[in-house]
Amino acid sequence: MKAVKGRFFFGGVHVPDMKALSCNAPIEELPEPPQVTIAMNQSLGKPAIPCVNVGDTVAKGQLIAKADGAISSNVFASISGKVSAITSHENENGQMAQFIVIDGDGSGNTQYMPPLSDPSAEEIIQRVKDAGIVGLGGAGFPTAVKIQPRTPVDTFIINGSECEPYLTCDHRVMLEKTDEVVRGARYLAKALGVTNIMIGIELNKPDCIAAFEKYDDIKVIALRKIYPMGGEKQLIYSATGRKVGLGKLPADVGVVVNNVATCMSVCEAIELGKPDLDSILTVSGQSVQRTANVLAPVGTPVSYIVEYCGGEKSAPKKVLLGGPMTGIAIKSYDLFVKKTTSGILLLSDKEAAAEEPTACLNCGLCADHCPMHLMPMNTAFYSAAGDIDKAVKMGGVMYCIECGVCEYVCPAKRPLIQAIRKTKAAVRAQQKKGGK
Repeated sequence: MKAVKGRFFFGGVHVPDMKALSCNAPIEELPEPPQVTIAMNQSLGKPAIPCVNVGDTVAKGQLIAKADGAISSNVFASISGKVSAITSHENENGQMAQFIVIDGDGSGNTQYMPPLSDPSAEEIIQRVKDAGIVGLGGAGFPTAVKIQPRTPVDTFIINGSECEPYLTCDHRVMLEKTDEVVRGARYLAKALGVTNIMIGIELNKPDCIAAFEKYDDIKVIALRKIYPMGGEKQLIYSATGRKVGLGKLPADVGVVVNNVATCMSVCEAIELGKPDLDSILTVSGQSVQRTANVLAPVGTPVSYIVEYCGGEKSAPKKVLLGGPMTGIAIKSYDLFVKKTTSGILLLSDKEAAAEEPTACLNCGLCADHCPMHLMPMNTAFYSAAGDIDKAVKMGGVMYCIECGVCEYVCPAKRPLIQAIRKTKAAVRAQQKKGGK
């Protein structure tokens, strides 16, 4: 189906995409690491509960931790071997979390679920849940919950925008796994009871647009290149013209959105019985010896992947997990790949801004560019003053999607995202204590 142009949305910013560094690098299957360290919190919500013991022999694909409630996800062994530890380790956020360590045995033993043939909607939902599939475009929300909306929907959108600079793993998935993405999307649409399927792809990926135009049942939306086009609410408006209000969900306007890699994982879970146990991610930046897109088992050490790509070409100014706008700066390579890890970026002095912040200029650029129509400067001001209630009320912080646009455009280089995350954390702490 011939692509149609998407609508413009308010706000956003044009960011150098830096995708030429890795967009032509085919996906490489990483050699199996000798050891994986698998986090129990592989999705939004509660960490999974281990169901294996130290000393157990496990096969690749075997369930090693069960979801703890609806907003959680099953966790699986990503290699075969022996469970050598169930331990605490610092995660990418600097917090202590629980991990299962597996020492590989090189046997290649697998334990997948039985494939499904022409599954019903109920069988698709159950398989997605059993396979531990989560949204692979960012937050890691359990997909089985997402495809059981409380309100009727009529449209399913595949998110292929990949607007985050440097990242090209979705680009490669769309080119190399086109049919798997489409089949997975059809399964998800069937689970939702809809027939209207769209895919949104930015105009800087004309090869991906062409790849999906050959499917008669997929409506291709060619999106202008602007960040954060990949945000659910921005994508929904660009593709359909429907506006998702503050505090509302996509399903409230009849839409469900899933990332291209999530669709591919759904296809593999149904047709191969393969659970969600690896991640396709981009290794890029001017400080890495070789840029690449790699398929890595969940729990692979970041250091192992960097070494596989030749190590450091020069001392990086900053190392990020994820993209430069929404990713997390890390202090060492002693961390491990999760289902949702989309990138490892080694940024040079020229790539990583490190200016010292100055006083707010009251220019209003952060509000002018905010795609959610919020007031980030108010959140930062009241957060710094310790007035969390006003930070929430005057800044609208709980509706923030943490895209980083405000901080990118700020001429004073204020740490706005830091203030936003700090405020959200304070609100959640209040809620846990029974506060407002």
